[in-house]
Parts: sequence; C-alpha cells; structure tokens
Amino acid sequence: MGVMEKIKEIEDEMSRTQKNKATNYHLGTLKAKLARLRSELLLEQSGGSGGGGGEGFDVARLGDARVALIGFPSVGKSTLLSTLTETESLAANYEFTTLTCVPGTMKYKGSRVQVLDLPGIIEGAAHGKGRGKEVIAVARSADAILIVLDAGKEGLNRHREILEKELETVGLRLNKTPPDVTFSKKTTGGIKFASTVPLTKLGPDPEKVAMQVLREYRISNADILAREDITVDELVDVVVGNRLYKPCLYFYNKIDTVTIEEIDQLARMPHSCVGSVNNRFNIGEPNEDDLLKTTMWKYLGLTRIYTKRKGQQPSLDEPVVLSKVRKGTTVKSLCLNVSSQMLRDFNFALVWGKSAKHSPQRCGLSHPLRDEDVVQIVTKTNNQQKQDRNYQKTVQNFADKYHKKKFEAKKQKQTKLRG
Repeated sequence: MGVMEKIKEIEDEMSRTQKNKATNYHLGTLKAKLARLRSELLLEQSGGSGGGGGEGFDVARLGDARVALIGFPSVGKSTLLSTLTETESLAANYEFTTLTCVPGTMKYKGSRVQVLDLPGIIEGAAHGKGRGKEVIAVARSADAILIVLDAGKEGLNRHREILEKELETVGLRLNKTPPDVTFSKKTTGGIKFASTVPLTKLGPDPEKVAMQVLREYRISNADILAREDITVDELVDVVVGNRLYKPCLYFYNKIDTVTIEEIDQLARMPHSCVGSVNNRFNIGEPNEDDLLKTTMWKYLGLTRIYTKRKGQQPSLDEPVVLSKVRKGTTVKSLCLNVSSQMLRDFNFALVWGKSAKHSPQRCGLSHPLRDEDVVQIVTKTNNQQKQDRNYQKTVQNFADKYHKKKFEAKKQKQTKLRG
C-alpha cells in the first residue's frame, strides 16, 4: 500500500470516528500518523530535500515586508497587484494568465512592501498540481499572505476552505501563534511530560496521548512542558518543529456580483475584507489610503520609527520601518536595523511618543516601540567602551581588518605595476 492510500485510509477512519473523551487517544494516534505520512509524502515528492515547500520562484527579497497573493485562477490577483503597486501584470478573461511570479512594490505610510503576484493554484497544489509547490514555497518566505477569493464563487466552491487545507498540509499555520510548549530531545531518561495548566483537550490521560505521538516519530527520550491547554494537532506541530506561523488576510473580490446580504455575511467572517478592484470598492489608487491597505498594514505589524540626533530635530522624511514578523519592534530591533555597531556601543535610548510614559523616557534595549515614536540612541563614551571586557578584542579586530585591507591594496598596486 502506497503513502497516498495510507493517508486516504486514515482520513476515512477519522471521519467515521466520533469525537469524545473516549476516542481522544485513538484520534490523537491517527493525527500523529497522518502528519508523519504527509511529511514523508512531501519529502518523497521533493526528492529528499525536506521542508515541504519545493524550489520556488527566484525573487529577490526587497522592502520592509513581503506579501504573497494566493488564490485560484481568475480571481483578480493580477489586477489587484497593478492597483496596489503600479506594476503591470497581465490580466485576461481566461485562467492561468500569470505563469510566473510578478513582483511589485507598494508604498504606504513611508514603507515599501513587496507584493508578489503568484500563479493561480488548484486543489492538490501541496502535492505538485499546477505548479502548486513553487507557489507555496514563495508563500513560506513571505511575511504575510493575502488570499484573494471570488465572492461570487465562494458560496458553492468553498475555495477558502480548500486553500487553508493546502497551506496547512505543507506546514503553514494561518493566523495562529506557536503553542507555549517546551520540547527538548534527550539521549537517555525516557519521556517526561508535565504541564502548568489543566489539559482538557488531550483527553482524560494527556501523558498517554503525548507518549503515543512521540512513539509515532520514534522518539524515546524527551522532555515536554506545556504552559497552555493544547490540542493534539498543536502537540504534533511542536514535535515536528518545521511549522511556520503566518498572518493571513482574506480579500473577497468582485463583490459587485453578489447581493448585499452575501456581502454582509462575507465581511463578518474572521480575518476578512471585501471589495472590488475594478469598481474601486474598499481599494483606491496606489497613492491613496483605503481599507485594504490599512488592514494589510495591521496584519504585517509594521511600525514607523523616526530617529533623532542630539541637539537636532527628528528626521520625519524617511522613517525606519520595523516589523513584528521579522526582527521585532523593540529598541534592540531598531539598532539592528540601523547598524550592528550601534547595538554593540549602545548605552541607552531616549524615546518620545506613545510608548513613553513621559517625554523623553530613558529606555533600554527591551523597550517596545509604537508607531511614530521618536528615538535618540545614545552610545557609550570612549571611557565606557574601554571599561568593557571585550574592548581589547574589538580593537584587535579593527586593527586586523585595517592591516588586511592595507596589505591587499598594496598587493593589488604591485600587480598593476608588474602588468
């Protein structure tokens, strides 16, 4: 029996099994087997490379954030890209118009967001149908996912449910946070399971379910500490360890083709936004503010920070844009975004804005920043740097780099003279 047949058999058995406390252990075992078989299938189809995404399109990573447009063919992704970024992407009245990845840059609130128009995917994309692997590989590298749906077809075709299942198959978890569970493998000692809260979703015997899940992955020695009430699926995700948690916004396009009652129903769905690209409903010109851009900004978790030098006015023309998805929005993230040397010589920061209790507030590296804060980084003085225990090592590294650069320049000059 092949892997696909085993997966189908387990899915059929899970659909026949009633969900209650008595069957929780059995369902947990089946879910662990199903996750392992899917991983084996993706590994087998990708030629042993693992990961589950495939090779993907070769697109340079630019801007402060990256958003991937995913959807079925002919839902308006190319038109949406052209509207958001002024990048011309071919749009026509037939399916699979876009055959490769078309990048564009959306400029909004001083930030530059890279938007990727990807080819339409179909059911079975996670297993390679219709270039689905390449599309999903790009989705794994994005900071957020914008799923574009046709409002007129959603009621009958369940496109949202199908796309969620395809992305979940390859390890993408949409609009979820990683479970607060510590998992560490050991060489000896067996399996130790503990929790700080009551576990009501793992059945009457959570430890038995956890041990069965680990047994499916041939793990005999490990420590597990659960700090929240987790499900079997979340436990499997922690054990596998290659899951990616992405913010996702669902955009229902072509709302001019459905009734007002259907629009109201779609707009009330979680993480959803409705509009029409052709008629400019909830989406304007590239330089205009609208509902879709505002919601995308919120899901990307972008924060504008204005920097200030001592004794000067803050620079309000070009803010430093931080992202919760990438490096975070703390003072340390700001230093890393500007210069690693600034982080090394950091003394304290003066902060003006919403995150400060008083203006200015003297803060450390862990201080969380909010949108449109003004920050002045104060570095250590020469005497403070000399008192640092790594000062001699830092000076030596600078000296080595200087002499190496000088030697290479001298060698290059001698080579030119000889030539």
